[in-house]
Parts: sequence; C-alpha cells; structure tokens
Amino acid sequence: MDDLREQVELLESSAHLSTSINDVQKAIDLLTAARAKIAADPHAAPLTLAKLQDPFKKTLETAQKDLKPIYSGLNKYGKVLDKKFKDKPLPSAENDALSSHPSLINRAIAMHLLREGQFSVASTFVEEANRRPPHPEPTLNTPNPYLKESWEKDLAEGTFNSEKLQQQFAEMYHILHELRNERNLEPAIQWAKERSEILESRGSNLEFELCRLQFVCLFVEQREDNCRDDRPEGPLHAYHYALQELLGFSKRYMRDVQELMGAMAFWQNIEDSPYCRIFYNNSAWEEVAHSFNREFCSLLGLSADSPLFIAATAGAIALPYLLKMQSIMKEKRTEWTTQNELPVEIPLPTPYHFHSIFVCPVSKEQTTDANPPMMMPCGHVIAHESLEKLSKGARFKCPYCPNESHPREAKKVVL
Repeated sequence: MDDLREQVELLESSAHLSTSINDVQKAIDLLTAARAKIAADPHAAPLTLAKLQDPFKKTLETAQKDLKPIYSGLNKYGKVLDKKFKDKPLPSAENDALSSHPSLINRAIAMHLLREGQFSVASTFVEEANRRPPHPEPTLNTPNPYLKESWEKDLAEGTFNSEKLQQQFAEMYHILHELRNERNLEPAIQWAKERSEILESRGSNLEFELCRLQFVCLFVEQREDNCRDDRPEGPLHAYHYALQELLGFSKRYMRDVQELMGAMAFWQNIEDSPYCRIFYNNSAWEEVAHSFNREFCSLLGLSADSPLFIAATAGAIALPYLLKMQSIMKEKRTEWTTQNELPVEIPLPTPYHFHSIFVCPVSKEQTTDANPPMMMPCGHVIAHESLEKLSKGARFKCPYCPNESHPREAKKVVL
C-alpha cells in the first residue's frame, strides 16, 4: 500500500485542477465579452472574432498544458493500482438486496454530499434525481421493487426536501471551521448553551468540554499589550471565567473543576506541574470538534459518520472474503443458503460494531428479530426457537442448570 499512498500524495501535490479551471474561465470570459460586443455592434463582428482567435487559442492551449500533469499522474496511479490489485471478477449481483430500492441509494448519496458540505453538488443531484426517478430492477431473493413501501417513500422524500437540512449542516460546518481553523469557541459554546437541557438529558459532556477548553485558552493566553484595564489577564481572566461559567458544572464535574482550580497555584510553571496534560494537550481542539460533530448529528437523528462512507468501507473490507467464498463455492458446487446473514465472518474494526450479536448456545445460530434471545428465570439465555423446541409448551429443564421453568416465564432480551 506504500506505493499507492506515494502516488496519491504525488498526485495531490503536483496535479491541481484549479489552474485549468481558471484558464477555462478566462476562455469563457473572452467569449462572453465578444458576444456582448457583437450584440452591441453587429457590424464589428468580423473584427471582434478576428481579435478573439489568438487569445482564445492561447487560453485553451494553456489549459491543456495544465492538464498534462494530471493525466500523467492518473496514468501512473492506475498502473500502480492494477499492479497491486490483480484483476479479479466481482461477486455476481444475484443477491443484490438494494437493487429494488434505488431511492434509498439516492438518499444515501444525497445525505453524504450534505454531510460533507457539498451543498451545491447535493442540490444538483437531488434535482436530477427528482427529474429522472430511478427504475428499480428486481433480482433474485429481493423484494418486489414495484411495491412502494410508505416508509421508504417518506425516508427518501425526507432527504430530497433537504433545504432545512442543508441550512443545519451549513451551521455545523461554520462552527467546525471556527473550532478547527480559527480556534474560536464562542459559536460552539453558544450552540451548546441553547441546547443545554437536551444535551444534559442525553448525558453529553460537550458543553463542559467546550467551557473547559475556553478556560485553558484564557489561562495560557499572552496579552501583546501591557495596558491595564478592567479585564483580568491570563490566570485571573480564567479564574473570573470559571466563577461565571464553570460553577454550574461543579455538581456533575466536581473533580474536573477542582483540577482546573488547583492549577491556579502553578500558574508560573504550569509546564512542570501535575496539570500539564490539561493545558498542553495537542489533540484537545480536534477532540472537542469531533464531540461537537457527533452531538450535532445525534440531535438530527443521524450518526456522526456518513452511512455511505461506512457502508463503502465495510464493503471494501468484506470484498476479499466474499471473493474467496465465491471461489470455494464454485469449486465445491455449493450454494449460499442463508439470506439474512453472511456465510463467513467479516473482521470489521470495533467502531463498525453497531449492535451486539447473540448466538444461541443450543442451536449455534445467530438470533434475529423473528428469533430473538429469551432469558429464562434462572438467568440463562437461548433463542426463541430453541425455547419452543425444548419446552413443547410445557415446563422444561434448563439445558445449563437444574432449574425448571415454563416458556411463558421467559423474557425477551434486548441487546
């Protein structure tokens, strides 16, 4: 992968479309100006076109010259990519579960563009998707694509009427820009204060994290001028800020507030104090920006990361295993018999584990919504189907302890 990374870095550093775009814009400006002159004086059209020929030709040649490094970089990257990943056939689309739900795919793309701040691209995509609605195509083992589910329609239209959502994400990106680029906490703190009750009910630490970082910034700030005014400097400024803002957090974050107050005694040599980790944390700004992003999206009912990005990443991880499984199935002439789960385990990273998985110790099968885990009075858990087979509607003995119970005494377990 080092070769690929090297080519990507080389392409990013040397090949830029901005210069080519500027050259093309110059050509458009020349044509626009010439059209305006001809419209104003039609008799001057031959002279205007003659004067336009040379500068317009030079502009296009410059644009083509600027594009050469890009073409060269893409060509090299393609060769390295082909060398790294041998040509292998992709899995067949016989079990494509999403082919009957193209509106959901469009929704995922539109949501991803909105979440990435590509608002104009998202608007164009939504407009074109509404103008030319996709036609679902049925595949084997997928639902009838011509049955319009109300939930799917509401879900898709909820995104495609995205003007309000676009405004909300625009606000999010403005605050993130202030946090990451301007080191300005005020917009984020104001946003958190307006939603203080909701955040607190969710158990969120965002508001305190923002105020704590503001305290740290005030504590270590250096005034360029030596003028004296009513505004306390450095640690004193931070102390006054703590009295105004942090006392309200003392009940829930007593230990953290005590640490901040204790640091006041070391204001002259905070670098060598036990509190150095608080005041010189290089990742503090990125951590608080990530927390803000997560909470903002959560209040909108969305995950912090783009579902499209997560699905694409998980698919890229799973693809080699599915290709290997397909080749084994072809050799042994077997079929994929499970529709609701994969026939092989995919080692996804921990952040991609969104729900717990329970495997029945009796049947050795993974539980589903139709076959949920059931806990017996003794505390042991088995699948619902296993419970019915063991009990047959009467009292039965637990397969793991001497206790007996009735199936009606078992309770559904929600993981």
